[in-house]
Amino acid sequence: MQQLGLFAHLTHKANLRQTRYGWLRLTPAYSVHLVQDVLSQITPHDTVVLDPFCGTGTTALACAERGIPVDTTDINPFLLWLTKTKVGAYDSAHLTEFRSNAQYIAQLIEKPGGNDIWTPPIHQIEKWWSFDVLRILGGMMGFIRRISDLCSEKVVDLLKVAFCRTMITHSSASFNHQSMSFKTQNNLPLFHRAADDMLMTWQAVVEDLYISAQSKVQTKPGIFLCDARKLSTVLPHDFYTCVITSPPYPNRMSYIRELRPYMYWLGYLCDGREAGELDWQAIGGTWGVATSNVGRWSPPEPRAIPYPEFSDILAKISVKSDLLARYVHKYFYDMADHINDLFVVVKSGGSIYYIVGNSKFYDVIVPVEAIFASMFSERGFVDVDVRPIRKRTSKKELYEYLICARKP
Repeated sequence: MQQLGLFAHLTHKANLRQTRYGWLRLTPAYSVHLVQDVLSQITPHDTVVLDPFCGTGTTALACAERGIPVDTTDINPFLLWLTKTKVGAYDSAHLTEFRSNAQYIAQLIEKPGGNDIWTPPIHQIEKWWSFDVLRILGGMMGFIRRISDLCSEKVVDLLKVAFCRTMITHSSASFNHQSMSFKTQNNLPLFHRAADDMLMTWQAVVEDLYISAQSKVQTKPGIFLCDARKLSTVLPHDFYTCVITSPPYPNRMSYIRELRPYMYWLGYLCDGREAGELDWQAIGGTWGVATSNVGRWSPPEPRAIPYPEFSDILAKISVKSDLLARYVHKYFYDMADHINDLFVVVKSGGSIYYIVGNSKFYDVIVPVEAIFASMFSERGFVDVDVRPIRKRTSKKELYEYLICARKP
């Protein structure tokens, strides 16, 4: 393989400087530049794009900005909300109302108090926020919840995005690793210092949203709650001319775990059991009850993954961990279901572009890109091609790839 660099412009870091793309920093995000490169190669006329793994809405927003019809799906309702908010059309009335309510929240940050405080039922919430910060956040969210039935939905959505950015900035969450971890809390600052810091963050975030929300979107994407293994039950058949997506990588990272502070605060999660159940429904989920379920999982029906060395890969992993071998097996079993259904909704002649990353379990490399290519070919896609994109920031053997194919 040729030597590949890290190429920050092909990671989520590039999205932080791309108008609405950087509204929330979430781990499951890939670069808008990858999507833009693909879109530059297709003819907009008669193009209908599908992203079956919505994530943070990168594909949907890139298409909406160019006036390209696009549908996107996900099994996580929070991600669908975020995408809906990022692709929304905001007029001057929305933005004026947003700024007015944001100014009132700024006053609550400076002088918190009263009984209108709401905090989510997060287990050991004190690990996430100090008492002073949590008190301020509770007052901010209490106000947002109270006005939700009085203001435009678009205004409330913008306030929620601003809240999420402020909330995560002043949390103990650390993003210095592939997955989210905790940093040591500094318990020394006095209350007024916490309020001052949060007010500065809030004002900066509100101004950023106020400016970037003025950017134009030309189409309204279709956004659907849907299991990626059952696309044909929700989407039209033989319809999409282009698919641009990045499915979850089989790397044991739970997207629910990464997103849970946002999902709890916005009411999409109420307890840990609910989080685990949602992760179990998702492909590649490993949080809470999903882990124990994977440990008991066996294929519902016999089905060979069409990659010659697949069984050997599972056997090598199982020497160290039967659980991880089952996890890898289930991941590709689920992705095979997805690819089978994908073939149904893609139009003849339609192209697919999948951004994937390989994995390593102990000393066993899982060539995700090659296994995907084999599954696409077996299902009937043609012209399957695998292109290395970049080296990832974790283990030295890990890379990101673009898989291209076409339905005949």
